Amino acid sequence: MAENAQWYVVQTYSGYENTVKATIEKTIENRQLQDVICEVAIPMETVTEVTENGPKTYERKLFPGYVLVKMVMNSETWYIVRNVRGVTGFVGASSTNPLPLTEKETIQWGVERHEVVVNYKVGDTVRIADGPLTSFTGRVEALDIDKNSVRVIVSMFGRETPIELELDQVETISD
Repeated sequence: MAENAQWYVVQTYSGYENTVKATIEKTIENRQLQDVICEVAIPMETVTEVTENGPKTYERKLFPGYVLVKMVMNSETWYIVRNVRGVTGFVGASSTNPLPLTEKETIQWGVERHEVVVNYKVGDTVRIADGPLTSFTGRVEALDIDKNSVRVIVSMFGRETPIELELDQVETISD
């Protein structure tokens, strides 16, 4: 029966996402519903913020107030999920007849994304913080946030050499 399971979006009170997820998972375990409610997920993303003190990595909710549930929709599963404390309803045309996510939407909601926040730009002088050239300084020649890369021009043995690095391998130099 699990092969018929589809992803549904459950709306929750803000800040109740983890509680709702834990409660649904506990209910699945207690009532032996693994064949009809397969998975519960909170869409998260990993963010790396590059600061003067070095990179900080943390997780944040991609869509606060929402939880994804992969389940076979029937009156019993709808009732179980809908009556969890903190759930306000399913997302869809009506809360009593929720629409499952399409394959494209599932990928958009469920895929973990990694976003890096940088505080340097093209032309800035930076220090390499990680890798074989640690502590070398150079000038940022190109930034590609989508590909998580930065090209830095480093002076080695009297020659300027371009180096490709990941965004979090570089830090700004404080004056």
